[in-house]
Amino acid sequence: MREVIKACAKQGVGFLTLFAFSSENWRRPKEEVSVLMQLFIRALEQEVAKLHENNIRFKVVGDINRFEPRLSKLIREAESLTAHNTMLTLTIAANYGGRWDIMQAVQRMLVDHPKLSKGFDEYDLAPYLAMHYAPEPDLFIRTGGEQRISNFLLWQMAYTEMYFTETLWPDFDSKSLDLAILSYQQRERRFGRTSEQLEEARSPAAKADAVALAKPLRRAKQNA
Repeated sequence: MREVIKACAKQGVGFLTLFAFSSENWRRPKEEVSVLMQLFIRALEQEVAKLHENNIRFKVVGDINRFEPRLSKLIREAESLTAHNTMLTLTIAANYGGRWDIMQAVQRMLVDHPKLSKGFDEYDLAPYLAMHYAPEPDLFIRTGGEQRISNFLLWQMAYTEMYFTETLWPDFDSKSLDLAILSYQQRERRFGRTSEQLEEARSPAAKADAVALAKPLRRAKQNA
């Protein structure tokens, strides 16, 4: 993961979001989930100081209330320590699901603005989404040969470019990232407009400012 973070910073990526643990992953065997939680704790204890030294802001999105108190405390401390860093924002989606995100956003919005129960638009909802602080992803990368988004950032990826690779997550390095970004730069992003309209406002090769990366969560024994 360090190499990918470093490569994103070098490429000028401002926001990198990694899908680490979905809300559906609780269905896995208890022993496996326990190992994954311990790995998360260890990563926070060992890596956050290094992120801070490199001016990287750390965020976690998802329902962290289900995590044990020690893990929740480490998450809050890491977010607080790195809150003002500006090189890159690294977001870990943990106990996160796109459907959950939309539901919690609607519920919190209506608590704050009951009158919106009669009708609201996407601009009313946007501030309540888990990733409200980041732009919508330009590029979604899925490793390991899977070709689905698995309930990840459903709202935010309406116009995101998709890139699927057979490369496994442990082997996904800076060269792999370069290939993904090169593929992205060769695409035409119209956002409802025509090619002719885009040609009139043609700019240099687009930079992927926000990248979302999902890796298949292999069984804990295979990751050991």
